[in-house]
Order: sequence, then structure tokens, then C-alpha cells
Amino acid sequence: MCDFNQGLHEECGVFGIFDNEKQDVASIVYYGLFALQHRGQESCGIAINDDASITCHKSMGLVSEVFSSEVLASLKGSISIGHVRYSTTGASVPENAQPLVTQYIKGTLSIAHNGNITNCISLRRKLEDEGAIFQTSVDSEVLAYMIAKSRTDSTSVESAVAEVMQEVEGGCALLVMSPRKLIAARDKHGLKPLVMGTIGESVVFASESCALAAAGATLVRDVKPGEIIIVDDSGVRSMFFNRTCKFAKCVFEYIYFARPDSTMDGISVYEARMRAGRLLAKQYPIDADVVIGVPESGIDAALGYSLESGIPYVKGFVKNSYIGRTFIKPSQALRRQAVRIKLSPIDAAVKGKRVVMIDDSIVRGTTVANIVKMLRSAGALEVHVRISAPPFMHPCYYGTDVPSSDSLIACSHTIPEIRDIIGADSLGYLKIESLGEMLDEEGHCYCDACFTGDYPTDREKIDQFEE
Repeated sequence: MCDFNQGLHEECGVFGIFDNEKQDVASIVYYGLFALQHRGQESCGIAINDDASITCHKSMGLVSEVFSSEVLASLKGSISIGHVRYSTTGASVPENAQPLVTQYIKGTLSIAHNGNITNCISLRRKLEDEGAIFQTSVDSEVLAYMIAKSRTDSTSVESAVAEVMQEVEGGCALLVMSPRKLIAARDKHGLKPLVMGTIGESVVFASESCALAAAGATLVRDVKPGEIIIVDDSGVRSMFFNRTCKFAKCVFEYIYFARPDSTMDGISVYEARMRAGRLLAKQYPIDADVVIGVPESGIDAALGYSLESGIPYVKGFVKNSYIGRTFIKPSQALRRQAVRIKLSPIDAAVKGKRVVMIDDSIVRGTTVANIVKMLRSAGALEVHVRISAPPFMHPCYYGTDVPSSDSLIACSHTIPEIRDIIGADSLGYLKIESLGEMLDEEGHCYCDACFTGDYPTDREKIDQFEE
């Protein structure tokens, strides 16, 4: 989502259900959001529809903090959507929490959204010129306003959603709840993930398949790029607002964001990370005693490196799971502190050893430098860093918090210079031409713009495009 006050981005998670079996809907959404907690740790919310009456409970905090058993018991209904939000600097405010609930001439509309609308500033200014008043600084409200406006002249909610999805650019996984329908839509490039499942006769949508499993649902398929799926009392039906755009799923989902037990667009996240580790071992072999992975997303790649190289894998860190990810912290000092609190090396595993350390990425360089320093303090003789992604060279505009180029260490330093800055004995990044092999698919059906600068959407329609 775009934050109009700061111009930064974030990753979020959505979950929704259309219940046909008189289940405890609020609890199902709760468990789904709990499984998506890694995608958003600032705020969360659930909106639930009880015979066209929509109730919404949302607040700042983790899912377990916002929803007590008493709150869940008070949320009754048969259609529901939920959201977890991962905000950046200046955006962590209650009014930006989702789902958003809008009252308009046709009734009530609630939406939850993951992604970033790249032409959102232009769309918002146009609406404001026409008299629109906004209560939040997120692009999800722009989507809600546009859908409500289109619905006044459309024959159905899904027609309004289709009209809006054709107009917006960028990454968008969207759930829309009307009084009688649950609608799921995925952007025309498939930049943001969205899957569909079932619990008996009930239909469920989620950002990742791991959330379906947590909620007791069975994965049916991915929502396709440019597709809208409508669920109501008459059943499930599909329509497309666009079939012509290049498929460009976010490769960084497989490297970093998604949970390893998720499968998205037919690709196992766990297996993709294992393949990345094997590729690193082939591309950058080294004599070493142990392989360790930086939790969480570096662990599977480390296992792959170990299997390919024959170097034993050991657990090198203890992770405090009750602190958020570090590269989005608002200042360098806070990022350093977060790393020390978040990770603690296991001295017995690395002392006197030549260590291969696998991590998923280097953004500014601060985090990995602190980790290398901690390993040396724990007694590691050598630290060889391997990164299961290519160097970040360009910002992301589609919903991942990759900052502007002047904040990316790889834009201003060579790999040998980065190696010296982070204090490693050697450094190797996954070769960019290996991304397709990591995903185990033919064709360039993924977005790697943060590595290449090859954006799948029109640059002229990226409002905040700056280099």
C-alpha cells in the first residue's frame, strides 16, 4: 500500500470466507490471519457480515493482541474478510488499519487489500478534484471510493470491481465484501499472491496457502492474474478484466516474504529456497566446516547449500520470534538494536569453525554486518556470506519495502567493497540468471524489477517513480 504522507510501501496479508455451513466464521478468519502474521505485524482487523449488517473490529497490534475470545464471540456472520498490515515510517496509525468499511448509496462495502497501486496518487487527486474526502492515507481507501462510485452506475458489485481493476496499475490482491457477496480480485500481472480454498461447501481466499491450512481449508487453486472470483448464494463464478498482460509474480515472495509451507502459483516456497541454496553452492563453493542459515528465510537455502556442498548444516542462531523484521526499521540505530534482540548466535555451533552463513538479501548492509560481527564474537574463524537473491539495485513500487536506490548498498559499492563493509571473508549473491531455475519453471513469468530495473508496468504510470 502507498502511504501518501511518506511515499513508502509495505507487505500485507488478506483472508476471507463465504460460509455455507454455519461455522464459527470469526474464529476461522482469526486462525487464517494468525498464519499470515509474518506479512503484517502493525495492525489487523476482521469485518464480518451478518445478513447485510457489517461489523468491523480492528486495532494496532498482533492478531493475538487485538482479538480476545470475547471479541471473537461477538463477531457473528456468514461472510467475513480479514487483514494484517505491515506499515513503514509514519504509517503506523489506527485509521490506516484494515479492513475498510464504507457506507454508500448502494449499502455497505468492505475491502481488504495487499499491494501498492502505483498510479494511486493520480487517482486520488482526480477524486479529490471531484469533491472526494478521504479519512486515511492509504490507497485501499482510494480503491473503496472508486468501487463505490462505479457501483452507482454498474449492474453489479463485480462489474464495478472489474472497472476499477482495469484502471489501477501495480500490485493488488483484493477482497471485497458486499451485503451478499464475497469477491476476490488479483492484479493483471499477478504481482501479489492470492489463493482460493474450500472448507466443505464454504469458499476461502488468502494471501498464502499456509493460511488455508491453518484455517482447516483445502487449497483449490490460485486466483489467476486479471481474474475476479465471485461467491454468493448461487455459487462460485469467475470473470476476467484482463487476459493480455505478462504474468509477473513477485520473485521476492519465494526468496523472503512467504512462509516456507506455502505454495503459490504451483511453486513450493520451501523447494524454491532449497534450490536457491543448491545453486549458491554450485556458484560459490568454499572450504568450510559448517553451514548456518539466518532465520527464517535463510534456513531452507542453507539446507540446500549443505546438501549440495556436503558441508554439515548446523543451527547457528536462536531467534526471538516476538520482534518484527529488521530492514524496515525507521533508523539505522533501531535496526542495529533490533538485530541484537532478534538473533543470538550459538557459540558452541560456530566457535573455532569456518562458517558459511546463508541469508536471503542485503539491502542497506547494516543487518548482515551486525550478524557477521556477532558470529566473529562467538568465535567463528571465518564467515563466508552467501545471499539467496541477486543484489538489490532498484526500488520496488508494488508493495515490498525496498527503498530508493540511494539507500541500497549494491548501487554504490562493488561486491568486494560490500564484502569488506560487512566484514565477511567472502561474499556471493545468487546469479540473476538463476532465478528461473530457482523457481523451476521455464519462461520469465516473474517480476525481478528490484534486481534488474525491468518493471512489468508502465513507468509513466508509477506516480512516485524516481531514481
